[in-house]
Amino acid sequence: MLQFSKFRSLTAGLALCLSIAGCATPPPKAASDLDRPWIGRTYQTQAVSVSHPLAARAALAVLNEGGGAIDAAIAAQMVMTLVEPQSSGIGGGGFLVRYDGKTRGIETYDGRETAPASAREDMFLDHRGMPIPYRDAILGGRAVGVPGVVRMLELAHREHGRLPWARLFAEAIHLSKDGFPISERLARQIAGDRHLAKFPATRAYFFDGDQPKAAGTILKNPALAKTLEAIAQHGADALHQGPIAQAITDAVSNAPFHPAAMTLADLAGYQAKKRPAVCAAYRGHKVCGMGPPSSGGLAVGQAIGILDHFGLQNETPNSPRALHLIAEAERLAFVDRAAYVGDSDIVPVPTQGMVDPAYLTQRAKLISPDRAIEGIVDPGAPPGAKSAFLGPADPLKGLSTAHMSIVDRFGNAVSFTTTVESAFGSRLFVGGFLLNNQLTDFSFRPTWRGQPAPNRVAPGKRPRSSMSPSIVLDGDGRFVMAVGSPGGSRIIGYTARAVLGVLAWNLDMQSAIDLPHVMNRGGATEVEQPLVPAITDLSAMGHEVKVGRMISGLQGILKTPRGLTGGADPRREGIVLGDAGDEGQVVFPGPMPHACNDGTQLGLAWAEGFLSWTERGQPTRILAQVVSGSGARYALGDYEVWEHQGEVRVTGPKDRHRTCRKAAP
Repeated sequence: MLQFSKFRSLTAGLALCLSIAGCATPPPKAASDLDRPWIGRTYQTQAVSVSHPLAARAALAVLNEGGGAIDAAIAAQMVMTLVEPQSSGIGGGGFLVRYDGKTRGIETYDGRETAPASAREDMFLDHRGMPIPYRDAILGGRAVGVPGVVRMLELAHREHGRLPWARLFAEAIHLSKDGFPISERLARQIAGDRHLAKFPATRAYFFDGDQPKAAGTILKNPALAKTLEAIAQHGADALHQGPIAQAITDAVSNAPFHPAAMTLADLAGYQAKKRPAVCAAYRGHKVCGMGPPSSGGLAVGQAIGILDHFGLQNETPNSPRALHLIAEAERLAFVDRAAYVGDSDIVPVPTQGMVDPAYLTQRAKLISPDRAIEGIVDPGAPPGAKSAFLGPADPLKGLSTAHMSIVDRFGNAVSFTTTVESAFGSRLFVGGFLLNNQLTDFSFRPTWRGQPAPNRVAPGKRPRSSMSPSIVLDGDGRFVMAVGSPGGSRIIGYTARAVLGVLAWNLDMQSAIDLPHVMNRGGATEVEQPLVPAITDLSAMGHEVKVGRMISGLQGILKTPRGLTGGADPRREGIVLGDAGDEGQVVFPGPMPHACNDGTQLGLAWAEGFLSWTERGQPTRILAQVVSGSGARYALGDYEVWEHQGEVRVTGPKDRHRTCRKAAP
């Protein structure tokens, strides 16, 4: 009998337990947990929580080879460019927060896109001077910012990488060449997108004729493989200079919708930056995140810093009073966000003043424990602030982003949020990857009653973000948690809720992620369906309440006295992997002998969508079932087994095709 973890990498480094006695026995699981085998698991040295299973496997394989958290994040991002193109990729940007296990220091890396030199502050206004609709603004060349995520990852790798840069691209290149099965989530988003079919390149890639490609379809991307091979060999320069850069500028300039000017100088001049971390105190912990141009670290820090005055630990997570206090604190944070936050290289942002404990104490006094603040809430006056922008808040924008949290065996941790902004970005497809539409994160109105908006468009400027990659430390500066989420401006509320789940209510990572969402982004209080019973009480407190779907994608790792535990948001498709060796065990029966037409014999066994292949003189291989026409096909890299009507055809990288049939024992 054979056991193995169905969530481990199927392309390298499979750890096999050759008998039941040699493997830890997982505790019984509820039916709802059968697809989340990490629940109840503790990892002793390393763990990854990533938004897509294939990217998680790539990250874990890198850690298993001795790589660090930065290495694993790079490998995951490259795979996500292929398998989760609607959310992130090398044509976009991101923010990364890193904890150093030796120094206990926090570093933050800014890979946010920048506006090209041709950008104008009125570029998203119509002929009447009114903002154009967001759904129109996102399409084509005008919305594309200069990509930054590869430069940022290169900078982080230069400082902290352990494995060679080129090694980190191997799995993404392999999957790009050999293909991967389209997930149900990606298939739904392809089918539901109104714009992909309007662009010839995305239509050719995501559609079969007029039909969107279905879940399970094997999707290959040789163009991306070529792009990744160039970046693996030449670094970020391969993207920001030369033929790939020229292809990007051509795509933007010749876009079928809203062509715009992006030059080779724009791409060559991009710089990734290291920024000071933004940290706020909560119940003896430090919650650290990204500073401007992200508003995430500031808004999360303000919300939890204000809530530190209200003893949430004495409430239950879903009680009306707890929901009321969270909504009120976030309402205050969003008002300050709109008033002050932009790219701090261009506009003054009172970053430290916004999380100053005395200032947050002052803001907390505005909150009543049982009554919502009435009317319009004015921004505060944090230390260092010059003037507050009093114009209307920006409309709610892109939701398509991804997050990963990683802890390595050296005690280092990474919290990394990455994005192309809207689902499928600008829909411009170059070199096998999508270009972002990140410039629509700028304020469309550059001024309000003569007052300049802090987030107005300007050449070389980085648009304000809500991405909130967070790392939590204890009072001695030791790592406690890494967490973050996609979700547009709701990211702030998603992340704050998960942090509070752990620090206020002592929940495990998965339970904190599973909490139903509540938030306030400066207007109505928004809740998920499970919180409907609290609406009557919230309304009595003066809240306008809206109920809706909130598709967060929280991924988190928590350090406990027993080791590392993880959580992945059930609202999306992320998973958690680690080093326990027993998560998601698949148990194979004894292999059945098969005689092949070339005289060789194989032992084959099937279980739960996987196949084990044993052959004399060869290591046991575990192949995963993929959807591909009639019969059942199983694949592991260049190894394939095709089962149809009692006949089995097997192929290896150097093998001729063999036809095999079940033999007598």
